Amino acid sequence: MRPAEPLEGSHQTYEKGELSSVSALLGDIANDMTTLLRQEAALAKLEVQQSAKSAGKGVGLLGGAGVAAHFVLLFLSVALWWGLGSLMDNLTVSALVVAVLWAVVAAVLAAMGRKDLKNVNGAPRTIETAKQVPDALKGNENRA
Repeated sequence: MRPAEPLEGSHQTYEKGELSSVSALLGDIANDMTTLLRQEAALAKLEVQQSAKSAGKGVGLLGGAGVAAHFVLLFLSVALWWGLGSLMDNLTVSALVVAVLWAVVAAVLAAMGRKDLKNVNGAPRTIETAKQVPDALKGNENRA
């Protein structure tokens, strides 16, 4: 016959078939649950920290890409200015053409952004349910 395998609790080890008080078992369960919850919270914290670090690095790289793209547009605009200037034999007029082109792009993007912002309506369902919380705490859930 093999020896009984121990059942491990937080504080005590029980042999199979050993009787112990219900309160001791419940205490061990509570301690085990507390330990488990603490470990899960620590794991979640570690995962969030690692995710935040990766996200921060990604955001930094995207910011760098945005700066580089800005310089690309700047130099392409200068090239367009000089190219138009050589075609028209007038750098001043070509500079105005490039400036007007960028003004049109800015106006179109601003109009699109304004239209999208007008469609934002916040969180109406959350606001509605939040208004019901005080009545629910008082036991008057059906009011509101």
